[in-house]
Amino acid sequence: MRERGRTRRLLGLGARTGGAMIRTRLGGQADWRALGEALFEGLSELKGPAMKLAQIMAQWDDLLPSDLVDELSRLQRQAEPMPWEGIRRTLVEQYGDLDERFREIEQRPFASASMGQVHRAVTHDGATLVLKVQYPGLPEVLEGDLAQVRRILRLGRWLKVPQARLDTLFEELAASLRGELDYHAEAESLTRYRDRYAHLESLVIPEPLPDLCGPRVLAMRYVAGTPLRDLEGLDDSLRQRVATTLADWLTEELFTHRELHADPHAGNFAVDPEGRLVIYDLGAIIPVPEERLKTMMALLEATLAVDPMGMDRAMLALGGRQGQGAPLALYRESAEAVVPLFEPGVQDFADVRVHRRLRELSPKVWAAMDRLQPPADTLLLSRTLNGHYWNLVRLGARLDMHARTAPLLEWARC
Repeated sequence: MRERGRTRRLLGLGARTGGAMIRTRLGGQADWRALGEALFEGLSELKGPAMKLAQIMAQWDDLLPSDLVDELSRLQRQAEPMPWEGIRRTLVEQYGDLDERFREIEQRPFASASMGQVHRAVTHDGATLVLKVQYPGLPEVLEGDLAQVRRILRLGRWLKVPQARLDTLFEELAASLRGELDYHAEAESLTRYRDRYAHLESLVIPEPLPDLCGPRVLAMRYVAGTPLRDLEGLDDSLRQRVATTLADWLTEELFTHRELHADPHAGNFAVDPEGRLVIYDLGAIIPVPEERLKTMMALLEATLAVDPMGMDRAMLALGGRQGQGAPLALYRESAEAVVPLFEPGVQDFADVRVHRRLRELSPKVWAAMDRLQPPADTLLLSRTLNGHYWNLVRLGARLDMHARTAPLLEWARC
């Protein structure tokens, strides 16, 4: 009965979302704020894969209506926590007598997400830890939720997205969500990243504690920090240092190690009391093949040259365009919106003119979906890069992107 109720709620939310999309596609008006409120309330309680999908959608600041994004973004910081008793059962299954292992475990989490929540704990020797606890029963409901997400994704056909593309998108999403249930893999990622980026003194990655980790509990040393989303009013020099660290780390991740942290919402990043960037969550890491990266850089080079035909060739190589007729005017407008961020000298990511032009392009992008679509097998990569871009925007970053990208474009030509 409980599973059927969950399915009904997911289908109801999917139908409501589909109705709004269809009305918009047919030229009508949708109440995106009301839809966002309904999605927040329903998914915050249900959690799981559907909530994760909504969190991913909240990173699409440049495509989705702002009212909808505002409501969905609350899922990254205000999601209702799971009651303590359910979490406690999972901890007891992992550790046995909790009083023997810990002096204290805070019953109220200081972070709640789609697949689990985080509780502070203190050991008997006085060490402060965090315990990331997977929601009870999540592996059992995952496949059922994914089946409903597949149904919801079929609404993409109203936007003229081919079924094969929707299927590929679903498989990429499903693989990512299944991977996030593997806490042993996340512990290994934490260890790998700590070793890999030890030379970046401005970056902190929490230390996993293998003796306390299990299939559904990830134990790490506690690292205090101010969430990235709360830095807007703080010292500008601090925000610039953090933005530089974030940009340096992302560049090394992509172009040296061919991997990318694929969950860029602001709740996964913080700044510690020493002003260092903290990365809390490494549950989603994706590989980035060299050839795919070079093709994306070819698209950037054509964009910076305001070369619509070159942009179209790159989109075709990426698998991001279909049908007849390249949208050359849209390519040109997109390039003209992006180019200012890459002009020589320091550019301000907080420049609202750039964001306004990108938002103004959104309706034209949706209208061209029969010809121009994100490549399904790199959707997570492209949306991840978009999410990291918006983190730089939130920081008010001022970076010389021309100097940063020049050697990378040269590398891509080789």
